[in-house]
Amino acid sequence: MALLYVLNIHPTREADLVATEQFSISPWLNPQEYFDSFGNRCGRVNVPPNVSSVTFNNSAVVRDSGLPDAYEPAASQHDPRDLPVSTLQFLLPSRYCEVDSELLDFAWAQFGTTPPGWARVQAICDFVHSHIRFDYQLARPTRTAVQGFHERTGVCRDFTHLAVTLCRCMNIPARYVTGYLGDIGVPPVAYPMDFSAWFEVFLGDRWYTFDARHNCPRIGRIVMGRGRDAGDVPITMAFGATTLVKFKVTTFELIASSI
Repeated sequence: MALLYVLNIHPTREADLVATEQFSISPWLNPQEYFDSFGNRCGRVNVPPNVSSVTFNNSAVVRDSGLPDAYEPAASQHDPRDLPVSTLQFLLPSRYCEVDSELLDFAWAQFGTTPPGWARVQAICDFVHSHIRFDYQLARPTRTAVQGFHERTGVCRDFTHLAVTLCRCMNIPARYVTGYLGDIGVPPVAYPMDFSAWFEVFLGDRWYTFDARHNCPRIGRIVMGRGRDAGDVPITMAFGATTLVKFKVTTFELIASSI
């Protein structure tokens, strides 16, 4: 059975690593590493029939500015005719983000009168943040943006898929991001840590981070993967029957003098 994974720090943050990532697979299965079309560092292991379980572990110390997500309210929105061609794929429908759906008309009716650019994206985040109720117990890996819109419940990936879709409906390139987000600068939450999902939009001359789940600037995001939606950056994907037994994510702040 082939098992793919996206578990390493994204190459854009490798320069911030204090030391090499401590990545391991048990039992050792001679992984083949590669970069996908989005620039994510990925891997494949081939699991023989006599291996009943596989364990992945990774740990790293990453330098971070300690600053919250960038805030640039003057960042402008481009006409699709003027966008860099590299961003155009992030306007299109994808597996979990059905731009060519009822959400297209809804988006223009809901956000068509908002100022284009930063304010429009923030209006979308405000809507999604209040429209969906966060509930781990009702998580479902197959939920799409349209389903999340109607069911009004989900986890961070559902907030992100809906926000990404609404941005694309408004001709704003938006891409899905998965990674680590610790409770740095905010009160810790009661439930266990998890991988987090947020999104980036192209405004002005760069990509900016937005987060419809938390809907406020956060400190210490560590990107693992970027893509059109969660289907492009699965933590693991197995080509065969598997069961996820458990996983544990821990992200915490270190004092600079101890690094």
